[in-house]
Amino acid sequence: MKIVIAIGGSILLKEYNCKKFQEYSSILKDLSKEHELFVVVGGGKPAREYIRVVRDLGAGEAQCDDIGIEVTRINAKLLLSALGDIAYQRVPHNFQEALEFSASGKIVVMGGTEPAHSTDAVSAILAEYINADQLINLTSVDGMYTKDPNKFDDAELVSEITATDLLEFLSGKDVKAGTYEFFDTTAAQMIKRSKLQTVITNGYEPENLIKAINGENVGTKVISK
Repeated sequence: MKIVIAIGGSILLKEYNCKKFQEYSSILKDLSKEHELFVVVGGGKPAREYIRVVRDLGAGEAQCDDIGIEVTRINAKLLLSALGDIAYQRVPHNFQEALEFSASGKIVVMGGTEPAHSTDAVSAILAEYINADQLINLTSVDGMYTKDPNKFDDAELVSEITATDLLEFLSGKDVKAGTYEFFDTTAAQMIKRSKLQTVITNGYEPENLIKAINGENVGTKVISK
């Protein structure tokens, strides 16, 4: 299959060490033997910290986004270092470059692209652009909950949701640069428009990526309706 994998920056850099990069590198190398892989890496805490500084300096949201994008590309380079020759050793700055780099037959790793697009959105747009078979979003929670599981003990995991209902759930969320939300409205719109087979699951457990690709019930499956 042709698969786009979004990995949150908070997953890879929670501890500011190389452990998660190494774990994902091992899994991605194995998966690349059978699948064509595109990976989109988020900015995580480093991006949020830099964005806070530049915002305090009086920068507008587009400038804040630009700083965050640079951090995602640095994170992408770190993953490329872990992957070595199995990956194309340049970070594409747009979807056309990602498609061109994939002609090498190697794993393509990228970060953000332009202001107002989170890496959730980038991964969904990329999946549409390359006509991917599957989109897997690896985030810091187990999937979509009925309410914030960090604040409410009675929050329940939603195993399956339509893209339309996901969009309604996300409506009115804060979209400033560097803010964290469960998922991105633009990404949900792309999933609905292109009928992307999508799974959102916990990236702290790298094995969840394998389970999602194998069709096991893990996290939240988004149905394109």
